[in-house]
Amino acid sequence: MRILVVNAGSSSLKLSLLDHDDTVIARPADLSALRGLPEPDAIGHRVVHGGAEFTDPVLLDADVEARIRALTELAPLHQPKSLRGIDTVRRVLPDLPEVACFDTAFHAHLPEAAATYALPAAWRQRYGLRRYGFHGLSHAYATRRAGAMLGAVPRRLVVCHLGAGASLCAVAGGRSVDTTMGFTPLEGLVMATRSGDVDPGLLLWLQERENLSPAALADVLEHESGLLALAGTADMRAIHDGLALDVYVHRLRAGIAGMTAALGGLDALVFTGGVGEHAVGVRRRAAEGLGFLGVAVDPAAEDTVDADISVPGAAVRTLVIAAREDLEIAAGVRTVLNR
Repeated sequence: MRILVVNAGSSSLKLSLLDHDDTVIARPADLSALRGLPEPDAIGHRVVHGGAEFTDPVLLDADVEARIRALTELAPLHQPKSLRGIDTVRRVLPDLPEVACFDTAFHAHLPEAAATYALPAAWRQRYGLRRYGFHGLSHAYATRRAGAMLGAVPRRLVVCHLGAGASLCAVAGGRSVDTTMGFTPLEGLVMATRSGDVDPGLLLWLQERENLSPAALADVLEHESGLLALAGTADMRAIHDGLALDVYVHRLRAGIAGMTAALGGLDALVFTGGVGEHAVGVRRRAAEGLGFLGVAVDPAAEDTVDADISVPGAAVRTLVIAAREDLEIAAGVRTVLNR
């Protein structure tokens, strides 16, 4: 089955055309570039939010699309992009089966202790307030790939998806049991332009003194914070030392240790995403502070992917894995259409 994978961003569509064996035929720049390429048999869409309802990939039809659209209130910055991607591709390829694959699905069965906010029960029930988690397609793929590289999925695995957005996931026997992102993708680690964890009392204090509307405060937290606020750039490739890197690594180490606590120990650690794959200094500095967990990275390991970078004999295996959400989406499409 030849699959077109669609990842809708804020201003563009990222497309991957995969052959029957998951070989990449092309990564067309836009839909017009599909002309002259082999025709896909099906389409797989990345959808950021599946709420509590969508816990597996699902065949798109009018009813499912309406239910996805109804979740926009939970992800007002991200869900419309996914829906626009579906609409855009359908206009060009109207007759192909389409499958929605959800970034929240991998975290859908978090233990209640990990998923629950200490907020009034009436609010939690009325609005579906819980920790949903994101980057699930990347975490799921990295888990499967780690299993293939090590011979079996590690019993206690922490996956670090480090890109413009960043999150950690504690994986116990192949299942997500904790993660750093929560009700929104703002929670957790310092990111390129997102703040990560901030004292909510500080935000209320600032909102009053700066006379900020909720929309204005959200814009600052989403687009003017993180590395950009600390270093003047959101590009980790331009940050080699200083406060921004210190803060980033401090939060990363603490997060990995927290995920390890949720697992009761650590057997393997994975770095993935653009920063995770290529920022050698970030990996090295993170590992230096995690020696007490058994993490030890080969200092000679440089810009490498799909590789074990542990020192020989390390108690914890440390892997660098290329982020391939497209393969996870393709697997979801095949699962749905081959039932």
